[in-house]
Amino acid sequence: MSGRRWRWVLLVWAALVVVAGGLTLWLQDSDEPSGPRVGERATPTPSLPQGWQTACSRSSPDEKGRTLCFFRTR
Repeated sequence: MSGRRWRWVLLVWAALVVVAGGLTLWLQDSDEPSGPRVGERATPTPSLPQGWQTACSRSSPDEKGRTLCFFRTR
C-alpha cells in the first residue's frame, strides 16, 4: 500500500513542477514588451586625440610587435 502512496505523491509533485514551470514561462513572456527585440545600442568608440602617435612613440613593442600606451584627456 505504501508503494502506491509514494507513486501518487511523485506524480502529484511532477504535475506541480510542470504547472509551475509553465506558469513561470507564461508570466515571464507576458512581462516582455511585444514587438521585435532591439539589441543594446553601443556608443561609438571615441577618436584618439591629436598627437597620440608622438606620445606613444616612446613605448617599446613586445615580442609580437604590440605596444601599450596610456594617455589621459580631459
